[in-house]
Amino acid sequence: MGHQFDTKSVHVTMKRTEGIPAKVTPIHQTSAFTFKNLQDIENFFTGDRDYLYTRTGNPNTDELGRAVAQLESAPDGIATSSGLSAIMVGILSVAKAGDHVLASTDLYGGTYELLANELTDFGIEVSFIPFEQDIESHMKDNTVLLYTESITNPLLRVEDLDRVAQVAKKHQLKLMIDNTFATPYLVQPYDKGANLVVHSATKYLGGHSDITAGALSGDEELIEVARKKCVNLGANLSPFEAWLTVRGLKTLSVRMERHVKNAEQLAQAMSKHPGVDKVYYPTYVSEKGNGAIVTIDITGKADEEIFFESLDWIKIVATLAGVETTVSYPIGTSHRALPKETQDELGITKGLVRISVGIEDVSDIIQTMEKALDKAQK
Repeated sequence: MGHQFDTKSVHVTMKRTEGIPAKVTPIHQTSAFTFKNLQDIENFFTGDRDYLYTRTGNPNTDELGRAVAQLESAPDGIATSSGLSAIMVGILSVAKAGDHVLASTDLYGGTYELLANELTDFGIEVSFIPFEQDIESHMKDNTVLLYTESITNPLLRVEDLDRVAQVAKKHQLKLMIDNTFATPYLVQPYDKGANLVVHSATKYLGGHSDITAGALSGDEELIEVARKKCVNLGANLSPFEAWLTVRGLKTLSVRMERHVKNAEQLAQAMSKHPGVDKVYYPTYVSEKGNGAIVTIDITGKADEEIFFESLDWIKIVATLAGVETTVSYPIGTSHRALPKETQDELGITKGLVRISVGIEDVSDIIQTMEKALDKAQK
């Protein structure tokens, strides 16, 4: 668009030149599209008209996929039914039976399960390694893809994207980055050499905890394959949820600015509280800030059950990134299925708390967290 990110995020929707010139794209809440005659049906398959059936495409889902791609500075993108389905079709656009995927150990638990327990049934080999170590020594002749997160979940390690992209390019591998925690507001992995960038759009892109959606952006040839996988595997998103997510994109910048500012202040406050063993908060992510999640470990200094019971208006959930502050319990939810030895190696302890910092007045957030810690302190 030739504009700064804040402007792009507001103006990512299609300009409509046909039909009724509505300012906002209408919701095309239909399962199918009608045809004038048999030739009109044929026109869909020759590319002379756009839509047949909502599983194969819809103006709202197309708008979302292209909008996220614009924000990621990627040439093309698609929307899917969830973050995991976006990850699935993204990986399947690169890897097939007999190929090897090398993934970072410290991933979201749902991603770990998908790679370790589902994709292996497709005949795809998957290895997990700490990406801060030597990646090249773990490559195999059949390695085709490197997979990691720009900011990892839940321990908030900041991936060295330049380094990982250099390794991928050197060995002619594809690189896929989950950018959910950073969002394109902070980091744009495609500009750093990633081939595919994935989001759980359920989180910051939608922003209001009222949709479940995914988005995949990247190289045109890979997105075209992923689009076909999405259609054939039934991983399509509903028009209404796509519409809601696009609406959320328009406030992404202003929400992230407040999220990040509040998170920085909360991280500082938590580091001073005697009920906290350790604070995880990213550094050197972007000139705009370091993320909107703060993770604390209270295992040795506070009772986790009392802490969670004492949070007053702060909700306990198994997700993140709404406008309201919430907390989650990784060992009991998102990372529950990880092998015990992996949990121990990563530091997923019984007292680990992931805080999704909202846009409320930061003094209220800090005060409520401190009161819960005061009550729970051993």
